[in-house]
Amino acid sequence: MSSGPGATSAPAPDPHDSPPASDAPAARPTRKSSMFSSLQVRNYRLFFMGQVVSNIGTWMQRIAQDWLVLSLTGSSAAVGITTALQFLPMLLFGLYGGVLVDRLRKRPTLLVTQSSMALTAIALSVLTLTGHVQVWHVYVAAFAVGLATVVDNPARQSFVSELVGPGQLQNAVSLNSANFQSARMVGPAVAGILITGVGTGYAFLFNGLSFIAPLTGLLLMRARELHVVERAPRGKGQLREGVRYVTGRPELIWPIVLVGFVGTFAFNFPVYLSAFADDVFHAGAGAYSMFNTLMAVGSVAGALLAARRGTARLRLLIVAAMAFGALEIVAATTPTLWMFALLMVPLGLFGMTVNVTTNTSIQMSTDPAMRGRVMALYMMIFLGGSPVGAPIVGWVTDTYGARVGLAAGGAVAALAAAVIGLILARVGNLRLSVGWHGGHPRVRFVPREQQEALAPAA
Repeated sequence: MSSGPGATSAPAPDPHDSPPASDAPAARPTRKSSMFSSLQVRNYRLFFMGQVVSNIGTWMQRIAQDWLVLSLTGSSAAVGITTALQFLPMLLFGLYGGVLVDRLRKRPTLLVTQSSMALTAIALSVLTLTGHVQVWHVYVAAFAVGLATVVDNPARQSFVSELVGPGQLQNAVSLNSANFQSARMVGPAVAGILITGVGTGYAFLFNGLSFIAPLTGLLLMRARELHVVERAPRGKGQLREGVRYVTGRPELIWPIVLVGFVGTFAFNFPVYLSAFADDVFHAGAGAYSMFNTLMAVGSVAGALLAARRGTARLRLLIVAAMAFGALEIVAATTPTLWMFALLMVPLGLFGMTVNVTTNTSIQMSTDPAMRGRVMALYMMIFLGGSPVGAPIVGWVTDTYGARVGLAAGGAVAALAAAVIGLILARVGNLRLSVGWHGGHPRVRFVPREQQEALAPAA
């Protein structure tokens, strides 16, 4: 967002004027920041601390929800249906949520969405603790959370810019991801203890109460210190305007297409990991929590590395997505639980690199007045693909086994990354260069004219 009237944020350059290159930075912050520099901003610090508590509760509910559905039905497909219902509203209404976010003030909007998710978690905890819960209750709760997410996700994503301004955006987005994934290390571990000790209902209850922290942080923020941009006026055609804006810019549309494939087929870990814990290794809820925790370790490392980087390169996105897909294929073939568990760390690292790089490059390449709609489209594709992918992945996992399901998801991600990398190279007039540098092989994309000039010398 802009830092006030006449701010420094500017629309992304027209790709026809300077075609994006997969080897070039998608966006450059105003300066390279230290790893935790955005925490110096009081409003962001309140936001960050509130999310620390709430994210732990969110991860506890995710683990408890998946395990409750598996316990009630014994079906990986049912877990996939739950995931699909949670993300179906994003697929159906995500763009409309982005239009609303561009029109509304972000802080009051977040107060409403966060409160609604808290009430949903508390209702589910009451049903579970009283012994009346049925699988359809979980389905309804997942869909209700998804409805709130339609507005909450793009509002939170774009609100970060209002908290820190454009100069700290790369750092703040990366720290948000580190925050979420750090909670992933704590949440599943605590959820595993609660599930095996006193039952899933207390995990839902903790999540409901955890929303007190972000709500308090939002109320304590100083409105005068926000980097507010003028809201979009109500008008016709704003949804179509947002879609045209994205489709006309290769540096926006192709990363979104890539994370669509990755999110739909390769990020369905509730289905994959619960099946590996229960059906492949027969290790129960403790192993499922451990897989999630180890993946979070890698995710935190990936987010902190992103916080240190001064740029978000599309080349890095392509390489990370290919590595992520390849690692899923390798993990699918591992014969022992401990080998599978160890692979969760690099999977988390490369998965988070894909997530943060895409998020940052899209936000930094987008006009602030369009950011809500662009981020809504990004989240709709990334998260909304789950209603399509989760039932398919669940069916493949139930029918052919967890190993085939995970390998197929990884293959889709790796292939999509390779194809889109070639498309971006063609758009940017680049060619693949393979050679040696410092005694080591080096593969990179270079301008076509440069490679042709060097060809006679080779």
